[in-house]
Amino acid sequence: MQALSFLNHWLNGLSPALGVASLLSLTAGWLWRGQMAGTAWHRWGVTTVAAVVTLLGGLAWLGQDGAMRTYAALVVVCATVQWLFLRPWLRLRRRRA
Repeated sequence: MQALSFLNHWLNGLSPALGVASLLSLTAGWLWRGQMAGTAWHRWGVTTVAAVVTLLGGLAWLGQDGAMRTYAALVVVCATVQWLFLRPWLRLRRRRA
């Protein structure tokens, strides 16, 4: 496989992770403007890393890319990361006090 073919293959394989992380980081930051922790770039970076690790884990576990289980796990992991940026434990502590 030539270098450009290899790069194209990997970029196409990682594009779902980049797309979901980008859309989710932008919309979550827009919807919960004052409540999100970190900057937009920080949220995007952490979500992207989590998404790429999820896709690579699905590839290693299932032996193929493009499986719907992997994409479902990708959405759940990205949503969980964005939820953690809302710092729900602080609101829980305020309710108890």
